[in-house]
Amino acid sequence: MDQTRAIWIKDPLAILADGAERGIVVQQGRIVELVPKGSEPATSAAFFEAGDHVVLPGLINTHHHFYQTLTRALPAALDRELFPWLQALYPVWARLTPESLHLSVTVAMSELLLSGCTTTTDHHYVFPAGLEDAVDIEVAVANRLGMRALLTRGSMNRSQRDGGLPPDSVVQDEDTILADSERVVAKHHQRGEDAMVQIALAPCSPFSVTTSLMRATADLADRLGVRLHTHLAETEDENKFCEQIYGCRPLDYLEQCGWLNARTWLAHGIHFNAAEMKRLGNAKITVSHCACSNQILASGCCPVCDMEEAGVGIGLGVDGSASNDESNLMQEVRAAFLLQRARYGVGRVSHKDALRWATKGSAACVGRPELGEIAVGKMADLALFKLDELRFSGHGDPLAALVLCGAHRADRVMVGGKWVVVDGAIPGLDVPDLIRRHSAAARAMQSG
Repeated sequence: MDQTRAIWIKDPLAILADGAERGIVVQQGRIVELVPKGSEPATSAAFFEAGDHVVLPGLINTHHHFYQTLTRALPAALDRELFPWLQALYPVWARLTPESLHLSVTVAMSELLLSGCTTTTDHHYVFPAGLEDAVDIEVAVANRLGMRALLTRGSMNRSQRDGGLPPDSVVQDEDTILADSERVVAKHHQRGEDAMVQIALAPCSPFSVTTSLMRATADLADRLGVRLHTHLAETEDENKFCEQIYGCRPLDYLEQCGWLNARTWLAHGIHFNAAEMKRLGNAKITVSHCACSNQILASGCCPVCDMEEAGVGIGLGVDGSASNDESNLMQEVRAAFLLQRARYGVGRVSHKDALRWATKGSAACVGRPELGEIAVGKMADLALFKLDELRFSGHGDPLAALVLCGAHRADRVMVGGKWVVVDGAIPGLDVPDLIRRHSAAARAMQSG
């Protein structure tokens, strides 16, 4: 597509924006005009007929572990809560290779794109010998697929011999972690509203990282001007661990480590009390709600409405494909809607809330206010869905139908004004071949 030429996404079936009944005009990677009912664009533009499409801002995934697509529905990890689940999987993940990681990242990002996701994070924290260039591998895949990515340089340095959960084979020492964190930021982190690849720093969790590394990472992120991410308040086991080892609750520990600031977004956030939610809100920390993973691991339910009332921004994350077992963000929207509707009732949660969490809310998590909204000046990241499947037959409200009827595959996806999904497929991607090679890599890794 000629980026200098404007394109009018014309007369959509529905659109998640006010005053854009006749669509939007995109030029040079941005939304330059909303076209209201009864109007024509002021900008001279070619057009894409969107009469069969529901148009959303591109969905934004705020928490994931791409490599886990290699261990979906693994028998040894089934029917376990988080700690024993991790203990079953760490030895398998220790067999990751550059080739298997490349395949897993391609599968995860492709699945996300096809679900209408235009920006994704990833939290890669497993670095067995030979996988030192994991972040570089992820950047290459993101560039090839044309997807925005905030890739976090994860870390673990507290192994079983130090009282942590991971085995020695998947952890690194603090100096190695900090040096590589600085390297990948210098090499890959892009600044500005049109950035395609960014880097954040992400120690894994209080039970797999030392206090020294938590503090040093916060200092490094501040010096480099990048975001911070970690798992927090996911399980009651984590609460007990922090109280036993550190003598305080997880949020107190986070504050002691210098993390209580707007640079930080957290995964899960299930077990915060009311006072802690207010502290999070005051610090401008955001939380990634991972509905499917939390249900599968029986970790609990993130108190989303209470958090929002306390000033905490909420985004959505699919989490790892070994606990969610899929990388479909549109399905995560429905799961979050159902879970929070069951918790809070009809009056407090609507389908539009769930869509907001996956768009504008998630944009806040990743520190990208130019994303997640259909408005003039925002980046032209869009997801277009058709309602031509049996699941939608008989629908009334098209936007509600996406969530309530269970949309799972976008027909068109645009990132920065470029089509990266066309007719429900990623141009140039041989999906059957990818599945064959990825499945073979998964079997090899699982069999040991």
